[in-house]
Amino acid sequence: MAPKSKTSTAVTPKEKYTVILPTYNERRNLPIIIWLLNKTFTENSLDYEIIIVDDASPDGTLEIAQQLQKLYGPSHIVLKPRAGKLGLGTAYVHGLAHATGTFVIIMDADFSHHPSSLPRFIALQKSTGADIVTGTRYCQGGGVYGWDLKRKLVSRGANLFADTVLRPGVSDLTGSYRLYKRQVLERVVRETESKGYTFQMEMMVRAKAMGWRVVECPIRFVDRVYGESKLGGDEIVEYAKGVLNLWLKV
Repeated sequence: MAPKSKTSTAVTPKEKYTVILPTYNERRNLPIIIWLLNKTFTENSLDYEIIIVDDASPDGTLEIAQQLQKLYGPSHIVLKPRAGKLGLGTAYVHGLAHATGTFVIIMDADFSHHPSSLPRFIALQKSTGADIVTGTRYCQGGGVYGWDLKRKLVSRGANLFADTVLRPGVSDLTGSYRLYKRQVLERVVRETESKGYTFQMEMMVRAKAMGWRVVECPIRFVDRVYGESKLGGDEIVEYAKGVLNLWLKV
């Protein structure tokens, strides 16, 4: 079980939120998502930084990120590019190594995870003391928009398969919009073996197994505005293998 917090009279440092944004060919999406994030944090008087982890996007995403850093300042926009496409999981690990926030938010840069949900994530964490707040499409108030029937069936099937095999106690195991206490994320990441699309699933399963408290927040997931989905047949096979591998290990 995770250790319980001890009562302390020490002054609590001001909360700061780190957003880790892995990017690959997000040139058109990045300026708008950064503007929305800045607007959300500023309007709610929250200290923040956004760590952009770009995997050598051929569309010039990094060049756009550099312009955004000049606009918003290096204290808010932190660039940690990599030499090539090295996987989603390792992108989060890479970003986490440079995070200075007390909380870490992981999300996509393509508007499928809208920043307008973040105040609800933060309020829910404060009211419950949760270690992790995870967005879910599959509870009252949540939903999926812009997907065809096939994509919806794949997502539902993936969650049903994982829930049946692993019984994680969360309704949206394949979701990737989450808020973590930074120390919790650091501990969970150290135990996580996956590097690709199963990374998010494994982190949640391991977090639950370690005894961390997880609460769910309904979100409305909207399909990406620009660009193409990076989910293909190889990723689906990887996911199925990952579920079975976790069943054997956790």
